[in-house]
Amino acid sequence: MKFEVTILGSSSATPIFNRNPTSQALNINERLYLIDCGEGTQQQMLRFDIKASRIDHIFISHLHGDHYLGLVGLLSSLHLNGRIKPLKIYCSPKLKEIVDLQLKYSETTLQYPVEFIFTNPEKAEVLLDNQDIIVETIPLNHRISCTGFLFKEKKRLRKLIKDKLEQLAIPVEYYSALKKGADYTMPNGEVLKNDTLTTDSSEPKAYAYCSDTLYDEMYLKQINGVTLLYHEATFLNNMLDRAIETHHTTALQAGQVALITNAKKLLIGHFSARYKTLTELLDEARSVFPETELAIEGRTFIIGD
Repeated sequence: MKFEVTILGSSSATPIFNRNPTSQALNINERLYLIDCGEGTQQQMLRFDIKASRIDHIFISHLHGDHYLGLVGLLSSLHLNGRIKPLKIYCSPKLKEIVDLQLKYSETTLQYPVEFIFTNPEKAEVLLDNQDIIVETIPLNHRISCTGFLFKEKKRLRKLIKDKLEQLAIPVEYYSALKKGADYTMPNGEVLKNDTLTTDSSEPKAYAYCSDTLYDEMYLKQINGVTLLYHEATFLNNMLDRAIETHHTTALQAGQVALITNAKKLLIGHFSARYKTLTELLDEARSVFPETELAIEGRTFIIGD
């Protein structure tokens, strides 16, 4: 099953040079999920061939502008391009007020339904549960209410050993039960154990998106063992006082989070505009957690690769 994330924006607060405010497109089994929608997200989607019409779920972490100011423009473009299928937005209740006001004063009535599902910054909750994934909120510690998002694959059915099934002439109508773990009884009464006819599917993968947050141990248990951890790393650790003042994390702290939580891989982003190049941020995170990459715009990261 495809499970990958494309970086659309990785700057904090303001766009700078070749970095745009935060946004990511997550592809899970060919379903697209948009995470945050900073200014310029539409242009980035066009640039990196992410089709907005395929997005049915949008997750907004919090109401600082670099995480949502592109949303109303995106909603309007979908309307103008003829969208009629429903769209779900997972966000703070206050975002609905903002969107409704924008649409009211532009005298725009969207021709497709939008459902708002409100997040609770005080505790982790399940937002979405479909055939592929479960999505939970991650309560974070920022200047205003903020949640990250944890995308967890569901365990897949067992895989059939096709050659063996054909050799034993097991009827196709039994394949579904075998995938679910059932044994098979031969016509002569012999019982064939399921693990002789199938193999286990791969372990489910998980992607944790930790948006703006002060370093805080309260969310570490929830993200333990994730396949890919995206964590903000706004500053170098020589600006720790500034990070604490603004409720952000340093690259060194992001590496520490990955190490403590046994993440398989770390992706850092939300870089301050003060950094023209990102090498120092990467080196600092890697000094603690070597399996670290930069959230470079346009790059697609396969979760589990």
